[in-house]
Amino acid sequence: MALYEHVFLARQDLAQAQVDALAETATKIVEDMQGKVTKVETWGLRSLAYKIAKNRKAHYVMLNIDAPAGVVAELERQTQINEDIIRYMTIKVDELETGPSVMMRKQERAERGPRGDRGDRNDRGGDRGPRREREEAAGE
Repeated sequence: MALYEHVFLARQDLAQAQVDALAETATKIVEDMQGKVTKVETWGLRSLAYKIAKNRKAHYVMLNIDAPAGVVAELERQTQINEDIIRYMTIKVDELETGPSVMMRKQERAERGPRGDRGDRNDRGGDRGPRREREEAAGE
C-alpha cells in the first residue's frame, strides 16, 4: 500500500471537540476501506497567510495514511463535501515520519522561550567593520 500525508484546515469557529470529530471521521473513512491511519496530529488554531472563505485562522490537522489510492480518492471526495473544511492537501510520501512532525517540533521550540544572551553578536565583524570605519571617517 502507498503512504500519504493528508492535511486539512477546519474553520476557525469550530470547537476543538468538533475538529477532533472531523479527524475521527477521516480516520473512519480510511479504516472502512482497509486502509490504516498511523498518526493523527492536531497543530491547533493557526493564522492563515490570507483570508480563505472569510476565515483569518484555521485549525490544522495532519493524518499519516497507509492505504491504496482508491481510499485517498474517497477521503478527498468526502472532504470536499464537508463545509467545515476550508482547505486540504494529500501528498504521497516515500516514508512516514515516526516521531513528531516538523510543525510539532517548531511549537516545542517556541515554548522553550528566548535563547538568552547571545554573547558577542554585535562584534562579529563582517560588513559592519569597514562600514563603521567609513562612517567614523565621514564624521557621522
